[in-house]
Amino acid sequence: MKKLVCLLSVLGFILMPLSAMAGKSIVVGSKAFTEQIILGTMTSTYLEHHGFDVEYKGGMGTALLRSALENNQVNTCWSYTGTILTIAHKKNAAGLTAEEAHALVKELDKPKGIVWLDASHANNTYCLTIHKDPSEKYNITTLSDLAKAINNGVDLIFAVNAEFYSREDGWGPMQKHYGFSLPRSKVKRMDFGLVFDAVKNRDADFNIGYATDGRIKRYDLVLLEDDKQYFPNYQIVPVVNEKTLNKYPELKDLLNKLADKLTDPILQNLNAKVDIEKVDVKKVVLDFLKENGLI
Repeated sequence: MKKLVCLLSVLGFILMPLSAMAGKSIVVGSKAFTEQIILGTMTSTYLEHHGFDVEYKGGMGTALLRSALENNQVNTCWSYTGTILTIAHKKNAAGLTAEEAHALVKELDKPKGIVWLDASHANNTYCLTIHKDPSEKYNITTLSDLAKAINNGVDLIFAVNAEFYSREDGWGPMQKHYGFSLPRSKVKRMDFGLVFDAVKNRDADFNIGYATDGRIKRYDLVLLEDDKQYFPNYQIVPVVNEKTLNKYPELKDLLNKLADKLTDPILQNLNAKVDIEKVDVKKVVLDFLKENGLI
């Protein structure tokens, strides 16, 4: 009798659906740059702590990650509102508030089976930063202040990458939007990775950048306020394939709690630890999750 019970138990295990044996499996995706690697690793570590069997697929391009999310080959990732509105939906996101951009991309992606959860407090939009010396000397804290200073003849040099210099929504239209014109002799074009160092080393006075870049804080630069709202919002938001969310509804609360902890200064600090201090990404995210009571 005991042998029969054991045999039935073994047969029951063998016949058990694979889904029941597998547990909660999920694929987390990310792009290839530092911030995305941090967010992908953070999400993977966080979800593993909460009982998920996680496969992390990093290093993707925007188009590949988007396609994988739509096809549910990647179940969740972090997206930027302005990027998806522009690239996936061909919408002009300039002039939209953060809330408007979030609501619009959420609506447009619903038919595609992609769910946008709560937006974080971080906005990785384009920005201009300036060395603190000319900022203090000429009272430049906004892009309107910068335009006024240039129009008044203040000698300033701009460090910019080739893409932003030439793109249709880049440097030229920005000057027109704010009503100034900087002579080409005062513009230094270089690789994007060098623009912050150029200002730090005083080879330039101000530069193009991203608002969550760790070098802004570490180099003690002044982030100029986009007071006339030229740059689109690029709020960072957790997105989930709808099929996955239906299968694991607890993901909504988990990822919303994580998003609520992310701000521009926090991401600047995390990016700086990896890019400047060369701290291992896994240690950086583990420390962050523990410090914020997420694991």
